[in-house]
Amino acid sequence: MNRREFIKSSTAAGAAIGLPVVIPSTALGRDGAAAPSDRAAIGIIACGNRARYAGKYKQYAKSEVVAVCDPINWRRLHFKKSFGNCKDYGDFRELLAQKDLDAVHIATADHWHVPIALAAAKAGKDMYVEKPLGISIRHDLESRKIVDEHRRIFQYGAQQRSQVYARMGIELVLNGHIGEVKEILVKCPKGHSGGSADPVLPVPKGVNYDMWLGPAPEAPFCADRVLHQPGKWWIERNGIYHIRDYAIGFIAGWGAHPMDMLQWWADNSGMKEKIPVRYEGKGTLPTEGLFNTVTHWDVNCQYANGVKMRFMDNDTAGKLKLHKGFRGTIAVLFCGTRGWVRVSRGGWETSSKELARKARNPGDTRLRVSKDQITDFVDCVMSRETPVDDLHSAVRSDVATHLCDIAIRTGRAITWDSKEETIKCDPQAVQMMTREMRTPWTL
Repeated sequence: MNRREFIKSSTAAGAAIGLPVVIPSTALGRDGAAAPSDRAAIGIIACGNRARYAGKYKQYAKSEVVAVCDPINWRRLHFKKSFGNCKDYGDFRELLAQKDLDAVHIATADHWHVPIALAAAKAGKDMYVEKPLGISIRHDLESRKIVDEHRRIFQYGAQQRSQVYARMGIELVLNGHIGEVKEILVKCPKGHSGGSADPVLPVPKGVNYDMWLGPAPEAPFCADRVLHQPGKWWIERNGIYHIRDYAIGFIAGWGAHPMDMLQWWADNSGMKEKIPVRYEGKGTLPTEGLFNTVTHWDVNCQYANGVKMRFMDNDTAGKLKLHKGFRGTIAVLFCGTRGWVRVSRGGWETSSKELARKARNPGDTRLRVSKDQITDFVDCVMSRETPVDDLHSAVRSDVATHLCDIAIRTGRAITWDSKEETIKCDPQAVQMMTREMRTPWTL
């Protein structure tokens, strides 16, 4: 029984016999006068660039960061100070063993997302996991044990589901205001090539490089592989996003945002098959340098009911004469028989003002309302409700992204069997659904 379950059990038992139900924090090893039943105790795993979003826990009265973890010493200590000198660890397993912890916020490099999330579930912790989900389809499918077997709360960190215009735009589509959906266009930022494994550098003091690599293959330490210097928040060209040992590139890293909005529609559309079943396209893979994930792509996909979806990077989309409503860097454009709706990271647009006015009262099909992903996650840790960006939906959208990447790398059409959860009639592509993990790490 974890701390949250103990509190609920104690509360119920106390109420049944007429005893006070407020448990002092000191009874569970926490300082301060506030009852721990009023707040979720959060641990931050990884304190790099993506962990900046975790600052929202300080802004929400129902949450408190009680521990931070990172194998890079200066990043860990920086976060420790910003959260009031809480506990700090260099090994996530030590953090997960902390008894007064309700949940963890996982903001590691992509190759660590699913292994740590599964370990957290086994330790009885709920979790917020940054996007994208896993570095292979097998990682994605295995991750479902988090909610199916361990019954943990899981929130996916794609964020747009908590933006009002994304919700309102998708509700217009779901309630039939653009007629029958015929085609969907999706785009996100392109990837990057370059990077160098030279010069090989000594591992700096305070960096546990073996832990940073974790399940990824052994590789020499170099500046373009690991972000380790304080104050340098490189995002676009940092190697962890563009080296296949740690990610599949921006096709997933940025692609997770529009693909998650698309999946929100698909999950509620009434379609039997929730992701496309056919993928065919082309892309550019670097031939020089350290970075080796796809940089540009154009993949045509099709759902089982015939609806077409086309996924591109923004450079490729900008060079093509596509729909006039397909604007923005991160966008999903739904094209129907009676109009269109575009939802994006920065706003939304409709084919007519009349259509936009219907968004205030779109119809019976409504989506979950959330203020932001962090607030929604904390509330669900307390209430045990399913968050706005749940794990099964995250698995579906991430698998679709992987299938796009596999179609590019094989150079041929890929057919997905959703019942068997495998690629049909293509042994080479099936092998690409799995990644080897460095000993002793496993799922």
